[in-house]
Amino acid sequence: MQRREFSLSAASMAAATTWGAALMPTAAQAQASAFKDGADYLTLGKPAPTEASAGQVEVVEFFWYSCPHCNRFEPLLDAWSKKAPKDVTLRRVPVSFRPDFEPQQRLYYVLEGMGKVDELHKKVFNAIHVDKQLLNTAELLSVWAEKQGISKAKFVEMYNSFSVSTKVRKATQLQDSYAVDGVPALGINGRYFTSGTQAQTMERALQVADYLIGQSRGKAR
Repeated sequence: MQRREFSLSAASMAAATTWGAALMPTAAQAQASAFKDGADYLTLGKPAPTEASAGQVEVVEFFWYSCPHCNRFEPLLDAWSKKAPKDVTLRRVPVSFRPDFEPQQRLYYVLEGMGKVDELHKKVFNAIHVDKQLLNTAELLSVWAEKQGISKAKFVEMYNSFSVSTKVRKATQLQDSYAVDGVPALGINGRYFTSGTQAQTMERALQVADYLIGQSRGKAR
């Protein structure tokens, strides 16, 4: 979903059209063709910061819980991550294109801090896109978290903590470093950026990411 689309109502977003899967080439065709800088992906003018350890290639997924495209991309990314090489590190980064995105940014980092991402990340998407819950304020999020077995007091404490505030700030800075203009999108090793807009579909964007991972191996960050 592009930045300009975020002014649409939740009902309009839920009715958004799916990606053009018919445009996606086969894996063999993708491997046979050269992905082009400026078309299928962008090379950053200034490298973005990474957190992966030496010898690892970092892939960043930029997302927003309320984005229907991110919801549809989640199972594709999950399947891709399970098959990713051992030298690839996946990091999820929630975006904030407007101030009202911040509660869901904080939600992700609270779940991360509590070690609950694996358990609850998909449930957040399901609550929003299947159960049609808003989950867009601190109060609504704390009530939802309590229903998932998290102490409301502990959730609120971490939600307002310095550590979560710092992660939110760094997430927005990283979003800006990659010049993210829509989600879902992928940043590769602080050097490259691709998305459904760049690669035509998010399925193809994962193929582009595989290519860029190969390009990144052995290069100093």
